[in-house]
Amino acid sequence: MSRIGNKAITIPSNCEITVNDGNEVTVKGPKGTLTRTFSPLMTIEQNDGVLTVKRPNDEKHTKQLHGTTRALLASMIEGVEKGFSKTMKVVGIGYRAALAGNKLTLNVGFSHPVDFTVPSNLTVTVPDANTIVVAGIDKQEVGQFAAEVRATKKPEPYGGKGIRYVDEHVRRKEGKTAAAKK
Repeated sequence: MSRIGNKAITIPSNCEITVNDGNEVTVKGPKGTLTRTFSPLMTIEQNDGVLTVKRPNDEKHTKQLHGTTRALLASMIEGVEKGFSKTMKVVGIGYRAALAGNKLTLNVGFSHPVDFTVPSNLTVTVPDANTIVVAGIDKQEVGQFAAEVRATKKPEPYGGKGIRYVDEHVRRKEGKTAAAKK
């Protein structure tokens, strides 16, 4: 079941990893530091620049935990080395985004602007009024904040207006047509 868990993770030369008792893993890299505690069932070993995760048995739960642990470790290493980012487009007439300090303000067709406070460990930029870029080292936090911003006004299928990810495809529906002429 868990073939992902069996893959070894090569540690980049600019990253430093420490595994403490209780499976607390700290990853330091050029972009920052991440710490996470993993299940005591898993054994995390570091040898010659390679990180491996081993499971104690072949029960379904431990196989699932095995793959998840390995994927989370790989994301931590990628985050402190390269970082993660999500880019969103604001589509619609009069729809726009603005950033003032650590406050993201969206005008997306409501009677009032919608404000978001940007978490301290994320970087949000607004290159133009219709683009929002969320970046950070923690994949989960970047995705969560981007999802909360997108949930303000999801793209609708008829006009295509709303907030969408740049690589997202919005299925468009045909609107009502005039009565069929006989």
